[in-house]
Amino acid sequence: MAFNLQLYRQTWQRLNNSQIVTQQPDIATSIPLHIFDSISSTNTKLWEFIDSGIETPVGAIALKQTAGKGQWGKSWVSSDGGLYLSVGLDLDLAINKHSHIVMATAWGIAIVLRHYQLPVTIKWSNDLILEQRKLGGIKIETRNSQHQITQAVVGVGINWCNPVPAIGINLQSYYQDKSQKNITSLEELAAITTYGILLGYRYYLSVGIEQLLIDYLAILSSLGQQVMFNNCPGKVTGVTIEGKLKVRLRSPGATTEIALAPGQISLGY
Repeated sequence: MAFNLQLYRQTWQRLNNSQIVTQQPDIATSIPLHIFDSISSTNTKLWEFIDSGIETPVGAIALKQTAGKGQWGKSWVSSDGGLYLSVGLDLDLAINKHSHIVMATAWGIAIVLRHYQLPVTIKWSNDLILEQRKLGGIKIETRNSQHQITQAVVGVGINWCNPVPAIGINLQSYYQDKSQKNITSLEELAAITTYGILLGYRYYLSVGIEQLLIDYLAILSSLGQQVMFNNCPGKVTGVTIEGKLKVRLRSPGATTEIALAPGQISLGY
């Protein structure tokens, strides 16, 4: 399957000329993309680019991945028809702000998808949800130096027309019974995603974590969700500025609020 870079760049320009958010940064130059028919992992390829001295931001798209990277070290074969891309960035952030990158990029991608009339929400901390099913996920890897995050690779997978499990949804099936199809190509979806990554990150740098967190919570589907933690029932009440999930636990005669890091609790679908 061919990838039309001209259409990708045209979509990027339309996005930059749109009013997606207030205080929208001007990012007129599209991220250069390298297209591969099949590679093991776009994240791995981006680190190779960075190690070779290539200028960032830069992106890579695989029409198929044979060892895509997921959370907690998982890998899988990414079948034809999905969007599998990674973007490399140079950063200068304190090492304790890793979660800010996670929230900024998830929010940025989601808010641009919503600009296209897709009712996308975020499942803590960085899954993209459409009609209560998983549309996509984000995997961020970073490198640190002297207590600073200096580089990041943001890997994103979004279901376009690829087969998905029962908990998933792809855009092709979502649009089947819709009168209007606002996203019509993989190239447009790639522009939306890469633009969203930069938009989210630069917006965060402009407004700070407190405002970003307000915006992130506004489209977080996990708020109010009933959960179990250590056999104790609870409810999701928010997210801390450190990116931890706030859960209010209930026990006979008492309640307590705790903050859980990614990996300490699974919210399910």
